[in-house]
Amino acid sequence: MNTLSYGLLSLLAQSSFSGYDLMLRIQPFWPAKHSQIYPLLAKLEKEDYISCELVPQRDKPDKKVYSLTAKGKEALKAWFDQPAAEPALRDEMMLKVFCLSYAKNESARNMLAGRLAYHEERHQTYELKLAQLREKPEWPEEGLPSPKHPLFGAYLLTRKAIMTNEANRAWCEWALSLLPEEH
Repeated sequence: MNTLSYGLLSLLAQSSFSGYDLMLRIQPFWPAKHSQIYPLLAKLEKEDYISCELVPQRDKPDKKVYSLTAKGKEALKAWFDQPAAEPALRDEMMLKVFCLSYAKNESARNMLAGRLAYHEERHQTYELKLAQLREKPEWPEEGLPSPKHPLFGAYLLTRKAIMTNEANRAWCEWALSLLPEEH
């Protein structure tokens, strides 16, 4: 199985979802298009890693809702024993920063200021996600969820996103401070 397969199994370990919901939920972790996800769901169902229930809808075709099977849970557990691949980084701005000496100062400042604004907006989004996690009824009344708690992974990833975003914002501010301002 490929990483996207395991990603789908990971999401289904939390709850049952439609293919569309899975496509939306996988995006923060692994960019994938519906043209990748739907054939993969059919394959995972055929190989008994997931099951599918048809949910009737009014004025629409029946919705397929997928759930993790016992075989899928075992595959997911075995996947954790394999080492994780190195993180992939694909950021066009980093290529532009590499050759920044060719840019007009105004263009360079605009690019960095734009990225800073992006990270400031993301900061609000991540803080909202953290607040929403803490408002869930299954969130512990005091303290943090334990490592075996279903929300523990979501909490860790949300905190990672906040911390990474803070570092990215600080880097953008620092890089901007090195470029002369236009007068």
